[in-house]
Amino acid sequence: GAAASEPLERTTEITRRAAGEDSKPQLIAANVDTLGIVSSCNADFNVARLERYLAMCAASGCLPLVILTKADQCDDPQSYVKQAEKLSPMLSAIAVNATDDEDVERLNPWCSNGQTLALVGSSGVGKTTIQNRLTDVIDTTQDIRADDAKGRHTTTNRNLRPTFAGGWLIDTPGMRELRLVDAEEGVDEVFSDITELSAMCKFNDCAHITEPGCAIRTAIEAGDLDADRLERWRKLEKENRFNTATVGENRGHLKRLQKMYNAGKERGSAKRKG
Repeated sequence: GAAASEPLERTTEITRRAAGEDSKPQLIAANVDTLGIVSSCNADFNVARLERYLAMCAASGCLPLVILTKADQCDDPQSYVKQAEKLSPMLSAIAVNATDDEDVERLNPWCSNGQTLALVGSSGVGKTTIQNRLTDVIDTTQDIRADDAKGRHTTTNRNLRPTFAGGWLIDTPGMRELRLVDAEEGVDEVFSDITELSAMCKFNDCAHITEPGCAIRTAIEAGDLDADRLERWRKLEKENRFNTATVGENRGHLKRLQKMYNAGKERGSAKRKG
């Protein structure tokens, strides 16, 4: 096949804070048109995790697509589609049987005519199975574990592959940790209902707990806003703030080290010349 000869300028960047103790941002994929967030019509389906991916997607500048696999093993796959679509007005959601060629071809609009679709999600949800049907590359897959609906890692690196429909597909390794960084705008977009309500609170610094004139508490009491959604927003906003500050401190530390190194080199060079 053809090899890429020079890197393209980045138009979109999907990043997270690196796993473990590392405080650097980690690039997951770049120049992606659509982020395919793969989950399953079973116990893997998790609203909080979907919101996390959606915030990351919104911050990156690409469009979100929720792909719900195992549709053939579920009595009512559309109930999962409706739950996903409620999370964002920008969101498309589709339930598929990843082992059926015709069903998976419904994803072609997102990876045709030069469009790039990146697949992200937990291990074992069917990302590699989807890739095997959209491209001419066959990679090994492993079934999801029946006892806890969790999968085993089969993909260990990121691959960019041409699709039968004339686009590109990126399959990424399953992510056990997805920590947001530099995603304030993404969190605001995914939780736009809360962002808009907070602007109507009586006090600018309202913590939405017991303050008078809190539009968010009023909405919860009226049944217009789910209290669990508010807690998920709090968690993501706090996490993103912390990770962004930590990564910023790390960047500053590296800059200072580089400055010291450069100054040392200059002094050494001046001594040698003297």
